[in-house]
Amino acid sequence: MKIICPKNNLLKSVNISLKAVPSKTTMPILECILMDATTNQIKFTTNDMELGIETIVDGQIEEKGMVALDAKIFYEIIRRLPDSDVTIKTDNNYVATITCEKAKFTIPGKAGEDFAYLPAIEKDEALTLSQFTLKEMIRQTIFSIAVNENNRLMTGELFEIKDNCLKIVSLDGHRISIRKMSLKRNYSDRKIVVPGKTLSEISKILSGEIDDQVSIYFTKNHILFEFDRTIVVSRLIEGEYFRIDQMLSSDYDTKISVNKKEFLNCIDRATLLVREGDKKPIVIEISDGKMELKIDSSMGSMDEEIDIEKEGKDILIGFNPKFLIDALKVIDDETIHMYLMNPKAPCFIRDDEETYTYLILPVNISQNQAR
Repeated sequence: MKIICPKNNLLKSVNISLKAVPSKTTMPILECILMDATTNQIKFTTNDMELGIETIVDGQIEEKGMVALDAKIFYEIIRRLPDSDVTIKTDNNYVATITCEKAKFTIPGKAGEDFAYLPAIEKDEALTLSQFTLKEMIRQTIFSIAVNENNRLMTGELFEIKDNCLKIVSLDGHRISIRKMSLKRNYSDRKIVVPGKTLSEISKILSGEIDDQVSIYFTKNHILFEFDRTIVVSRLIEGEYFRIDQMLSSDYDTKISVNKKEFLNCIDRATLLVREGDKKPIVIEISDGKMELKIDSSMGSMDEEIDIEKEGKDILIGFNPKFLIDALKVIDDETIHMYLMNPKAPCFIRDDEETYTYLILPVNISQNQAR
């Protein structure tokens, strides 16, 4: 095999491919990037058996062939080369010689035939969105998936298509994040759970441009994303997702409207007095026209008032400040609406159209903290 590619093209493609290279594996071939120049295109493929990526690289093919090279070493070599054309040539023993200007590297490779190819996905019905929309929907929900594997379903996000609407849901046992989007045409109903790792990596690769499209295909066990000459295939998480509808309520005794930036900055200031790992709640007292926020820790205390609009009853309630910050950070609205029932019931932050809903469970506060 002999190919010639501009360094920047190589680097961009390797950067994308690295996202499906496992950090630990018992199968050394999976630590490789497959370079396939057996057709009229140069394709890079990586696969950790959960997530697989295939991307097309612009370049010239002088001799057809394929080879699997250690992905991390290959990346580091390409990254450090001069900004010029790079020639990659392999011999019969899969030894690759990489040259660029006066630099020359020789690294051992493996037979491409040993590589684990991506599963073949039948492309039935594509759900097409702008890359900007998908990236935003992931950003606005991914923070509330569970990190540990106690319940595997919680480490993924629900993608549900129903009544011409795409709904993405994540939850971790303390909070729920929901984003909804109306679709421009009819799609078959779907309900699948996509691993958080897949979505996190996808959002890093997506351009985020409104004019750039991404096509999504579903099968029983896999999801496929296709965009910018790149294909990302991921296994789905098996199992029945949680029935969140029974946790969502439109009833409330108190509704407040508050400036998002002011509220976020105030909570952010309060957390200066909380050491990492400390579970100190922020205590919020809501009365007519104002919201008072208090925090009390071994490092000191803080007390601040914010102007609000209130409907309904006064309420005193405590929250984990991180959960409020996470939700507020991803809301783009200038004014947010919070709906509360009582100090032990979930709080809802949502817009009038319910394009987003954030449910946050309160924490118990003692009388001392309430003062």
